[in-house]
Amino acid sequence: MPEADDLALISDAANGAGDIARRFFGGTFKRWNKGKGEPVTEADLAIDQFLRKTLTAARPGYGWLSEESADNEERKAARRTFVVDPIDGTIAFLKSKPHFSHAIAIVEDGRPVAAVVLNPITKECFRAKAGHGATLNGEPAHPSLRHSVEGCRMLAPKALFEHPAWSSAPNVPWPPMHVEQRNSIAYRLGLVGAGIFDAAISLSSKHDWDLAAGDLIVQESGGRMTDHEGKILRYNGPQPIQRSMIAAGPYLHPLLVERTRRLRLPER
Repeated sequence: MPEADDLALISDAANGAGDIARRFFGGTFKRWNKGKGEPVTEADLAIDQFLRKTLTAARPGYGWLSEESADNEERKAARRTFVVDPIDGTIAFLKSKPHFSHAIAIVEDGRPVAAVVLNPITKECFRAKAGHGATLNGEPAHPSLRHSVEGCRMLAPKALFEHPAWSSAPNVPWPPMHVEQRNSIAYRLGLVGAGIFDAAISLSSKHDWDLAAGDLIVQESGGRMTDHEGKILRYNGPQPIQRSMIAAGPYLHPLLVERTRRLRLPER
């Protein structure tokens, strides 16, 4: 069955995307804005075109969902769907910072079954297949086993934890933590799955292509990833948007959800 080779297929495709990204990275290229705070470059579109042509030619029965492609009804009827972000972290790419990635997932019945997140500059390649674990550059990846929020290594905007709402009951202020940011959500999730950081949080809406690949990497590494209420994320729905994300090791994750589950965030 072709599904047996799906991880190899998307891994090869990610490497090809990395070749394209490195040709553009740090150079001059066309850029424009799709909307407020939504930059796009000719590199995004070149990689999207390459991935779509490569992947759909190899799996013509699979659906296609990508940040840089128009949505289509066919993906909703497909048994398996490619969920792709050609360049996750375009702002970092524009600034010549190595904090972007290529994110490719294959989703079946609402959940990712194969995933690759590749940072083509640092050459960190996170991979996962449902039921077979996760790897970083071919070595088994495992999450942090940290048991406490205080002092944890967190990937998120610092402003998130400084909002005055955390001081209003039933919310509680966050303890001191080591907080860093990476523009690419998928890259953040790979770093959590590999235990390089303890957790990642987003309390604003994100698209399926931001999260699906990293979700499988976190879960298969032994970590946990849910929304802020502790619910498993379902992908490739009619509206491919998720309202929040909490990813961490198995002991830290429930402590983070306990702090966030009372929040009333906008519906998708």
